[in-house]
Amino acid sequence: MNRRNYALHLTLAGGLILLAAVAGQVSRWDWTRRAERPQVRLEERREETGRQFSEEVEVAALLGEAEVLVRFRPGTSRERIEEIAEGLNDGVEDEVEAVEGLYSIDDSDGRPAAEVAAQYASLPEVEYAEANDIIRAEPLKSDSIRGHFLPEFDGGPNDPFLAEQWGLVNTGQREGKLGADVAALSAWSKTRGSQEVVVAVLDSGVDYNHEDLRGNMWQRPDYLDLYFDDELGEIDDYDGFSAVDSDRDPMDENGHGTHCAGVVGAEGDNRLGVTGVNWRVRIMPLKFMGKGGFGSTKDAIEAINYVIQRKKDGVGVRVISASWGSRQRSKALEDVIRRAGDEGILFVAAAGNDGKDADRFPHFPSSYKLPNVMSIAALDRRDRLASFSNYGAKGVHLAAPGKEILSTWLRNGYEEHSGTSMATPFVAGVAGLVLSKEPNLSVKELRERLLNTADKLDTLQGKVSSGGRLNAARAVGAK
Repeated sequence: MNRRNYALHLTLAGGLILLAAVAGQVSRWDWTRRAERPQVRLEERREETGRQFSEEVEVAALLGEAEVLVRFRPGTSRERIEEIAEGLNDGVEDEVEAVEGLYSIDDSDGRPAAEVAAQYASLPEVEYAEANDIIRAEPLKSDSIRGHFLPEFDGGPNDPFLAEQWGLVNTGQREGKLGADVAALSAWSKTRGSQEVVVAVLDSGVDYNHEDLRGNMWQRPDYLDLYFDDELGEIDDYDGFSAVDSDRDPMDENGHGTHCAGVVGAEGDNRLGVTGVNWRVRIMPLKFMGKGGFGSTKDAIEAINYVIQRKKDGVGVRVISASWGSRQRSKALEDVIRRAGDEGILFVAAAGNDGKDADRFPHFPSSYKLPNVMSIAALDRRDRLASFSNYGAKGVHLAAPGKEILSTWLRNGYEEHSGTSMATPFVAGVAGLVLSKEPNLSVKELRERLLNTADKLDTLQGKVSSGGRLNAARAVGAK
C-alpha cells in the first residue's frame, strides 16, 4: 500500500472533500435525520468541529489507498498486469479474486483518479477502469430510548421494547395503523430463525459485544484458518471482516451498522431491549466504513470478495444486507455483486433517501439489474411510502418499515432512526427466516418468495414493482 503521498493528501483533504461533493463523488448513507433536531449547544459545536477534522483525516487516509479499479481482459497474465502498472509508475494494491482480471491499482504520482482511470481504460489489455469512489455516512441526531415497555402479545417474545417496534407488531401505537407491519407474530409461530443461517451486514461494522446482539453474532468456526489474501496478508476474522486498512477489527464505531444488525437479529425472548426479525441467526459483520463514516467502493468490493470466499469455505452465508448507496455507478462493484449471486447469495440494498424515482435517477447498488439484487423502499407506520424514500415502478422491488425504527445502538444502547437503511434489514431478516425453514432455496426462489408473498397496497401501486409490503408470515408459510 503506497503511503508516499499521504502528507500531501492530508493537506488537500478539505479541498478534495468539497470537490468530491460537487462532482458527485461523495455519497450519503441511506438514512434520514429526525425531524426534531435539538438546538446545537456550544459543546456540540466544538464536537462538530472535532468531527470535521477527524473526517478530513479519514478521507486523506482513504485517498492514500488504491485510487483506481481496473479489470483486465481475459488472458492478461499477472506478470503483464504488474509490468503495465510498473511502467505507469503505479503498483498493484490488491486482486479481487472473485472477479477474473479485477485489480485495485495504487497510483504513485498523486494524479487525479479520473486521469489515472482514463489512462488505463485506453490500454488494449483493459476492459474498464474507474475511480475508487468515496462514500460518506451522514451523521444524524436521535434520542436514545430509555423507557420500559411491557408487551402483551400472545406468542411474542419477552423483550421489553417490543411494543415500540411497530414494524414487527403494529397495534396502532403512536398514531400508527393496526396491522401495518410485517406480520411477525404469525411468522414466529412457524419459525424464529436458526443459527445455521448467516446474514452478512455490509456496513460500518457491528458492536458485536452489544448485550442484545452477542449471542447471535457470527464467529469464525474452529475448522477454518485465519483469512488469507496474497496482497493483504493474514487477517484475523474471528469476529467478522473489516476492509478498513487502519484497523482490521469489525467493531462498529459509527452506529449505523449496529442499528441495521439489530433489525435483522437482535436476540429474541431474552428479556433485554428489542427483538430482531430473527430471534436466532448468525450476523456476520462486514466493515467498510470507519468511525467518521467514510469508506470506498474498493473497500465494499473487498468485503464482498471476503464473503464469497468464506461461502466457498463452507460458511452458510446466504444474504448480504447493504444499507448504503451512491449515484455513482461502478462496474467493478456490479461485477462482484453478480459473483455473489453465482455463489447463492442474495443482495438486499437500500433504494435511497432522495425521494426520487430511481427508474429515472438510479441509485447504486440497488439499481443494478442483477438477478440477486433487491431494492427496498421505506414505509411509515401508516403504510404510506415515506416522504424521503426513493421509489420506482420497475427498479425498486419491495417496501418495508423504515421510519421511526427502534433498534440496537453502540455501547448497549437503543435508538430510533429512519431511512431505507432501516427497511433493508427487515427484508434481509425475513430472507433469513425463510432460509431457516428451507435452507436449500436458490437465490431466484428466495427472491421470488419475498416478492410474491408481499401484501399489495394501493399506496405502492406504480411505486414498487411488486406493489407490496414485506409479509414475513406469508413468506414462511404461516398464512
